[in-house]
Amino acid sequence: MGRKPFLLLCCHVSAEYRKFETHMLPTKLLLGIGLLTAFFTSVVQAHNPAAEMADAANNYLATLTPEQKEKGVFEFKADERENWHFIPKKRNGLPIKEMTHFQRPLAHALLASALSPHGFAKAETIMSLEEVLRVMELKNPGMVRDPEMYFVSIFGEPSTNKTWGWRVEGHHLSVNFTIADGANISSTPSFLGSNPGEIKDGPRKGLRVLAHEEELGRALIKALDHDQQSVAVYTNKTPSDIITLAARQVSALATVGLPASKMTKPQQEMLRALINEYISRDRAELADTDWKKIEKGGFDNINFAWAGGFEAGQPHYYRVQGPTFLLEYDNTQNNNNHIHAVWRDFDHDFGRDILGEHYKNSPH
Repeated sequence: MGRKPFLLLCCHVSAEYRKFETHMLPTKLLLGIGLLTAFFTSVVQAHNPAAEMADAANNYLATLTPEQKEKGVFEFKADERENWHFIPKKRNGLPIKEMTHFQRPLAHALLASALSPHGFAKAETIMSLEEVLRVMELKNPGMVRDPEMYFVSIFGEPSTNKTWGWRVEGHHLSVNFTIADGANISSTPSFLGSNPGEIKDGPRKGLRVLAHEEELGRALIKALDHDQQSVAVYTNKTPSDIITLAARQVSALATVGLPASKMTKPQQEMLRALINEYISRDRAELADTDWKKIEKGGFDNINFAWAGGFEAGQPHYYRVQGPTFLLEYDNTQNNNNHIHAVWRDFDHDFGRDILGEHYKNSPH
């Protein structure tokens, strides 16, 4: 199976995902999905992600009217490229709501060209939560919730030999990709959020889009012994949000928490699983590149820090920080049922390091 049929399959998988997402899946079905995902991953790895992103972007752009391009296409060096956020607000770009019915699948195909199957399913489901919020907030006319108010922005000219970028963004979703010289890819900042973190009522009761981000962190803090926990828990007071918020550039936060070098092998594997949950939002080739960078920085130098309670329903926050990266998670808002989970790279966000090499080696 080639990557392009796979992109179409992603749309089908997303639809099927919504059919069963409110129910507990039998173990055999979960195993089957895992094997299917592993098969898709092996297929995807054989392809060129930069070329496929460019193909998907150009397929999408070919359908836009001049008026739509005016909204959704920017110069690569435009300030808008780093103007990202995850809150509900007025945005630049072309919203899905203003796309025709044949343009919308092409916008989703662009998203699928960069994400893994489970990352794509998460992104699509996060968009669908806007309808849940709309129903929950019917008595609050000041809030506007719309699953179609997610914006696609293209920066520069998609190509296999040029430098360009793209973004898909709306409430609780911001994925940012920079491609230098048609080859080198940056995939951060990468933000996913979920409100509600768990749907408490209605036909989708029990849905938890970011359940793994929550449960893997909680499992790790509980797996530590008392002495380890006394180091990992750096404060009992949880922050009101992720500390880095939507900063355009971040640097390392204070070094707190328990270093991986002080963990047992099973605990280190739990830490790896937690990190992987974030970087495997992206397709396998990109995740592999991120893992290599993390390993080069030294896995033992990664710190796991926790704040707040250990039990479900209690306010809590954690972060994992290494020499090159930071991931932050919080669940402290809306009665501790509102999750933010972000992946940042100190040098790689918005492609800063790969662009530095590009500008150094290319005439301008």
